[in-house]
Amino acid sequence: MPGHLLLAGGAEFGGQMAAPDRQALAAAGGAGAPVAIIPAAAAPDHNAERAGQNGVRWFRSLGAEQVDALPLVDRASANDPAIADQLRHAQLIYLLGGFPAHLADSLRESLSWQALREAFHSGAVIAGSSAGAMVLGNHYYDPFQSVVKPGLGLIGQVCVIPHHATFGRQWTAILSEALPTSLLMGIDEETGALTPGTSGTWQVFGKGRVVLYTQDQITSFGRGDVFRIDDDG
Repeated sequence: MPGHLLLAGGAEFGGQMAAPDRQALAAAGGAGAPVAIIPAAAAPDHNAERAGQNGVRWFRSLGAEQVDALPLVDRASANDPAIADQLRHAQLIYLLGGFPAHLADSLRESLSWQALREAFHSGAVIAGSSAGAMVLGNHYYDPFQSVVKPGLGLIGQVCVIPHHATFGRQWTAILSEALPTSLLMGIDEETGALTPGTSGTWQVFGKGRVVLYTQDQITSFGRGDVFRIDDDG
């Protein structure tokens, strides 16, 4: 049975992200659950190691006892059988933010992506912040090239717009035109939406709001609110 999904809007590993991340850790099995952090999105600006260690310190501060930042930074390392095996046995897998195209290209059809999907369908929690959340849908907007690109497909027709309250909302017109049948999910920084993988029911945790865009309406949800979407992948 699939596990939980946590989609976060950015500014991970600090502030009011404590609320959604504690919920994700609890859903993964609590303090003893193995946590694996994927820092590949931070690799293009040579920040992967520092960002990964920020994640290790953060989850340890929340009580996690087994936290590893994996050396998964590119296509070659994503096909490392040892890294894939570690992902396969993780109970919480966290994809941090940065460059979405590099992350998607690194993971696509790799051993690590196959292992992540296996872990998810065995009950693991999959969490993504900013770029890490964006690539999980069928499509995402790459702000560095100003184009819509194919994602990894874990959450189907849900297209995540991170940093929504700051600059992300500027992408909505482009995405609405390019992806008329998709549900756009705008998520503010220090904010996460958490769902069991099969229910379609999500709850908002953290600082800001989650805004859903469909062809005919815009709906907004704040801390503690619960909403349902028909196609969560």
